[in-house]
Amino acid sequence: MGILTLKDLANFASSAPAEEQVMPMMFVGHGNPMNAIEDNEYTKQWKTLGERLPKPKAVLCISAHWLTRGTQVCIEEKPQTIHDFGGFPKALFDAQYPAPGAPFEAHLASTLIQTTKVEEVHDWGLDHGAWSVLMPMFPKADIPVFQMSIDYTKNPEYHYQLAKELSALRKKGVLIMGSGNIVHNLGRVQFSEQAYDWAVEFDAKAKELILAYDHDSLIHYERLGTAAKLSIPTNDHYLPLLYILGLQNEKDKLSFFNEKTTMGSISMTSVLMEQA
Repeated sequence: MGILTLKDLANFASSAPAEEQVMPMMFVGHGNPMNAIEDNEYTKQWKTLGERLPKPKAVLCISAHWLTRGTQVCIEEKPQTIHDFGGFPKALFDAQYPAPGAPFEAHLASTLIQTTKVEEVHDWGLDHGAWSVLMPMFPKADIPVFQMSIDYTKNPEYHYQLAKELSALRKKGVLIMGSGNIVHNLGRVQFSEQAYDWAVEFDAKAKELILAYDHDSLIHYERLGTAAKLSIPTNDHYLPLLYILGLQNEKDKLSFFNEKTTMGSISMTSVLMEQA
């Protein structure tokens, strides 16, 4: 793989004609890993999106399940399907998502980011934050996929700003997907559809702030009270949302899907941004 220079980046940024399509992007509440192999209300929405949206040249997934010290990007040509969970049926562990990697786009992403050094690695693949959603969405597994990690040592503002450096990818056919959950408190999970009042409250508040383009309040979620603290005991599942908000521009049309809080304390609420 050749080394991209600053001149290459400049050519890349200016090579797209004004009328070229800007790819959609989304934040997906991925929830229970069993969604990968179940036919339910959430997977039906993922399937519908896969059929309706323009086919990407590649998918970049920023998943709650790849946390590192420093930022990494996987440039593996044949990424493995990572079963990063326990206690589920054998059918889920048998599931494979053999999508090819996207080493060129992954290298490009690492080069576009100038504010920090991005390490290119081979020893990752597709964790369930990626493949459990992509399996229903793009079941043929024929679209190249790569992941970028989340640096867990950095604050939310850092991640929001870092995302902006990836915006040029959208003009080159890359669909950017954040995968996590707005409300994610595994310590309070209950096996029913009934949701805690605080989970419903914060999910609704987050949607209100997203619609109002109030990104500052979402970045500083710890100021939003008790419901926020209970909904985000750790921010690993919340940070992927900030990547998508950081990439939002004035031409993006915003919509929600899978607007439901389940298992007491897991929000499946997802955000789609696309340009006409």
